[in-house]
Amino acid sequence: MKCKPTVNEVFEYINSIAPFEKQCEWDNSGLIIGDKSSKIAKIGVVLDITAEAVNYAAEKSIELIVSHHPVIFRGIKTVFSSDPTYLLIKNGISAICTHTSLDIAKGGVNDALAEALGFKNAYPLSENGETEMVRVAEISAISGAELAKLCSEKLSTCAAMADSGKIIKKVALCGGAGTDFIHDAANSGCDAYITGEAKHHEFLDAKAMGITLISAGHFETENPVVAVLAKKLKDNFDCDVEIIPQESPAEYFVNEELLCPLTELH
Repeated sequence: MKCKPTVNEVFEYINSIAPFEKQCEWDNSGLIIGDKSSKIAKIGVVLDITAEAVNYAAEKSIELIVSHHPVIFRGIKTVFSSDPTYLLIKNGISAICTHTSLDIAKGGVNDALAEALGFKNAYPLSENGETEMVRVAEISAISGAELAKLCSEKLSTCAAMADSGKIIKKVALCGGAGTDFIHDAANSGCDAYITGEAKHHEFLDAKAMGITLISAGHFETENPVVAVLAKKLKDNFDCDVEIIPQESPAEYFVNEELLCPLTELH
């Protein structure tokens, strides 16, 4: 039965679908700011709690923001009036952040990414540990360039690729900054690895390992979960749920004379 929730009831629901105890030890997921007992009439869902997101929430009378990235990640020594933390407290808005706990969860960030890319029956790379967040999908044979183009089109992004030259039938994916697990994916027989961002040496390492690496944008590979999470909250609670509008902070400028189809902007 739907009910108008308290902050703590929303926390407990999120904990039931993406257990906070499963977050990585370096993470800061959970109820970061707020009053557990406050009744909530309106929830906002967003990837990043920025000052713009908080101001939007205040204007729309949103009392709780649920985000993926933690509004407080590491220890802070100062808080200024333009900071999201200050603005949340000033406006009496609570914040629940579900970061790596949602990366790992069934139906979370990486399942949403697999669905956005059209990959069916994706499964975890492992059953425990941080590699549990990586998803693997079996797909019809495709080239590296075709897979990069698919990422570009489905995620409306600009995809960068280091192509192993192999035909790809088994793909691993981890949204955001997920290159830590590319060796695990290669050792599990994956032909390609899709993530949000990669460094120069990681592209070199991928080619040396014989696995195609595609970097498709941190925001773009994680943002699909926002709509999924908003729907779950809407289906379970008797309150308004709104997706807070947000775009990637990164803009891409490409010399059109060098533009190839796999990096074509949409």
